[in-house]
Amino acid sequence: MPKVDVDRYLERLGVAAPDTPSVAALRALHAAHVARVPYETLEMHLGRATTVDPEESAARILRGRGGYCFHLNGAFATLLDALGYAVTWHRGGVQGSQTAQPPGANANHLALTVVCEGETWLVDVGLGDALYEPLPLRAGEYRQGPFTYRLSRSAVEPDGWRFDHDPRGSFAGMDFTMAPAKPEDFAAQHRELSTSPSSGFVRVASAIRRDAAGTDELRGCVLVRTDGDGRSERELTTEAAWFGALAEVFGLTLTDVGEQERSALWERVQSAHRAWLAARAG
Repeated sequence: MPKVDVDRYLERLGVAAPDTPSVAALRALHAAHVARVPYETLEMHLGRATTVDPEESAARILRGRGGYCFHLNGAFATLLDALGYAVTWHRGGVQGSQTAQPPGANANHLALTVVCEGETWLVDVGLGDALYEPLPLRAGEYRQGPFTYRLSRSAVEPDGWRFDHDPRGSFAGMDFTMAPAKPEDFAAQHRELSTSPSSGFVRVASAIRRDAAGTDELRGCVLVRTDGDGRSERELTTEAAWFGALAEVFGLTLTDVGEQERSALWERVQSAHRAWLAARAG
């Protein structure tokens, strides 16, 4: 595994270093990561290229930013490895709620497992509005806050597993194979997801965070909160409100983004939002 500045990473998470690897510490690390390091796609809307290199991803997180699955899980794996956890990368495949994409581990997602205290755990801080804590890799239903998830053996991956999201989630589910994977296994899908005009990541800027009670999600100019009380949404109509939500809700102060870049980013997001409103009205 690449090296990572463990002290700075733990400071970013607000978590003390565990004395030894334990399930309790793994839960605390996972929960802090999804609450404090947002799932976000802003780099591609800023015109900045990224890679799936976990050392690069960890450095960006230490600068106060987030990323999507390849970045978040890749960086988290380096931290867990440095803390003494037995962590493995796996090829996964996420299927959207409203797409015809077939199930299967096509490497559009990086999943992690950790063996700790004699059990294997599904660890995934890169699923956006899904897991708050790790799940034991056992078939069954699991309740986390207001959401219910399901784990089962995959119907399409002979050695794999299937994670089914809560019906209110942003995607249907994810299959992953248990064979170990490497960063280069995800490079082609990363290029597609981060550069293709057909990619949802490219079309819509987004940020997501998960806490114990629910999720916050910004897609374009619409901010959504989903928790035990239901779903509420608010349209952000000004540049100040949009950047304010990024800072206050997601912890994205964007200190690495200059004024001209901020203005260009807002114009791009606002333009896409106007097009979305027009399409919905038509």
